[in-house]
Amino acid sequence: MSTPAPDATFIPATGLLAGLDLLQVSQDGAVLHIRLNRPVKRNAINDGLIAQLHTAFVNLPADVRAVVVSGEGAHFCAGLDLSELVERDIHAAILHSRGWHAAFDAIQYGRVPVIAVLHGAVVGGGLELAASCHIRVAEDSAYFGLPEGQRGIFVGGGGSVRIPRLMGAARMTDMMLTGRVFDADQGERYGVVNYRVGDGAGLAKGIELARKIAGNAPMTAFAVMHALPRIVEMSPSEGLFAESLMAASASNTPEAQARLRAFLEGRAGKVVKE
Repeated sequence: MSTPAPDATFIPATGLLAGLDLLQVSQDGAVLHIRLNRPVKRNAINDGLIAQLHTAFVNLPADVRAVVVSGEGAHFCAGLDLSELVERDIHAAILHSRGWHAAFDAIQYGRVPVIAVLHGAVVGGGLELAASCHIRVAEDSAYFGLPEGQRGIFVGGGGSVRIPRLMGAARMTDMMLTGRVFDADQGERYGVVNYRVGDGAGLAKGIELARKIAGNAPMTAFAVMHALPRIVEMSPSEGLFAESLMAASASNTPEAQARLRAFLEGRAGKVVKE
């Protein structure tokens, strides 16, 4: 008997999300699955795909509390679709880059946490997309590259801000100047990857994590997504003050109070090592 696909219980999205032809969008309860759907192009990002990603993340269904992003076919995302790269004047080029920033900001600073499931090429803009997600699961086949140095271009989708915060500026410099490619194990060792799984196991792990995350209090998820990355950039005194404000806000919601009572009354599990 064959094993059902990890997303076998997911139902295709309706309405606006159903009309995004460069994405496959489906939902199961509080978890939404967004699959990049340009496999012939190794899911390379063109103007249409970046616009559809932006549309999807600013129009998430109200009952969604976590999102999984993956890629159809043999690769997660091979980056910018160079076949559609056109000559632009400086103003148009800046606006093009800012469009990518808007899409990836909608992921990182959106309404719900996002898990990226990575396999095959995670290159250029694909790595920028992955870096905008909150958790990254990599299969054995995943590999990471930033070929912009060899292409005569520079990262424009937020990579210069997000990627060094994961792997460090020195490693990103090496990748861009030499074309060095990291495999999945190196990606984990260097901080890009949170979870390592075998080939074919990434989506199941991503959905498992998304379901766990979807059970968290929304205000806590919001604090982790929006406050934590900003606090990290503050001076210690400003960060500690912002932490106090966020801790007070999160712990005094009705849901947080109910969860704390459940723990004190023995109705919630304790932290254990799995």
